This record gives sequence, structure tokens and C-alpha cells, in this order.
Amino acid sequence: MKIFARISWLYATTMIFISLGLMILTFKLLPKPYARKSSAWLIKISIFFRVDLKGKEDSKVQMFLLNHESDLDIAIMETITNKNLAWVAKKELFDIPFFGLALKLSQDIAVERESKTSLIKLLKDTKKVIDDNRVVTIFPEGTRSSKGKMLPFKNGAKIVADKYKLIVQPVVLIQTAAYYNIKKLYYKPGKIKVIYLDSFIADESDKDWLNNLRQIMQKVYNNELANNFNHR
Repeated sequence: MKIFARISWLYATTMIFISLGLMILTFKLLPKPYARKSSAWLIKISIFFRVDLKGKEDSKVQMFLLNHESDLDIAIMETITNKNLAWVAKKELFDIPFFGLALKLSQDIAVERESKTSLIKLLKDTKKVIDDNRVVTIFPEGTRSSKGKMLPFKNGAKIVADKYKLIVQPVVLIQTAAYYNIKKLYYKPGKIKVIYLDSFIADESDKDWLNNLRQIMQKVYNNELANNFNHR
């Protein structure tokens, strides 16, 4: 069984890299954001994952906040929305060969942790992508959490959303690490549950909305696991 899982992971990882390569090659040829969308759809089709979607996307959304478990999360989000997403990622990721080029071509937003000047740049970059009618998309945990418990949310998402009074929509991804886990070299095809929560307008007068949102998202995640035997 473990051997099959390793082979499946190797195949899935190979297809992910091939899809990223095609995105890089076609980026200048296709209108935005179709190079990235095409790459995400190729990943979805070639490695045989499906999405069970609950809830509805807000057509006016300006920021998506997602929990983060797996490298599949970006492809999942790109395939469930037609929006032109601007991903916020650690600056180090932009320096990784191949993957970093895909981020740079898409003009995603780089963030340098523990840097005050980076926060100023984040605000400027966010304003630019919003003016371009793109949707700021953030994993507020800042890194993957694959054990079913969301990590504390970084405050940068709140600062940005409050500054521009953005329409924010949370999205809960259910157990994506159970399908693709790079640390365990594991992949299995299947149906992945994604839940859109109600959107809201960020309000800086509510000092705790980000922490409260984490609790709400965790509760939705836990309820889905408790009430759906397919996740057990």
C-alpha cells in the first residue's frame, strides 16, 4: 500500500511540475489569468481530484482567506473561481527556481516576515492588484498545518483588509493533506470538500475579527469532519 502511495505521489508531483512548466511557457501567449487557470485545471484533471463545493462565492469579493494544508490548495482554489487571484506568499518562495518564476510572472505579492518596510510594500502591492480587479488571496496561517488544527492567523491579512475596507470571504479546505502530503510522499485521488463562508467587509474597529474568524473556520472544519463519515 505504501509503495502504491509513493508511486501515486511521484506521478502527481511530476504532473504538478509539468503543469507549472506549461504555465511558464504559455504565460505571455494567453490572456491573464488563463495560463495559471489552465495549469491548475491540468493538475486537477491529470491527477484525478474532484471538488465538492459548498456555499457560494461573493461576486464582489476582494480578498480570500484560506486555511492551508497541502500544495494542492492553490490548484484547488484556482479551479473553483474565475477570479484573477493575486497570491500573497513568503519572499523566499519567489527565490525558488521554477516555482518562484511562476509567482513572479503572475505578479503575486511577496512578503518578508518581521519587516516593517515589507508591510508598507504589502499595502502598496495590495492596492495595485485591487485596482487591477484582482482578488488578494492569503493563507493567514503563513504555513501549512496538516494535523486538522489551524495555526494562529498572521495579522498582516487584517492590516491589509482593514486599510482598504475589503470585502473578505473565508474559504475552508477540508483535509487536503490527506490527499497530497509532500512530507509523507503521499497522494491519493478523491473528492475534496471546499466550503465558502459568508463574506463581510473588514472593519478596523473590530479588533478581534481575525481571531474570531479563525475560530469560526475551525468550527466549520471540525463540524464537517464530525458529520461526514467520508472524512473518517
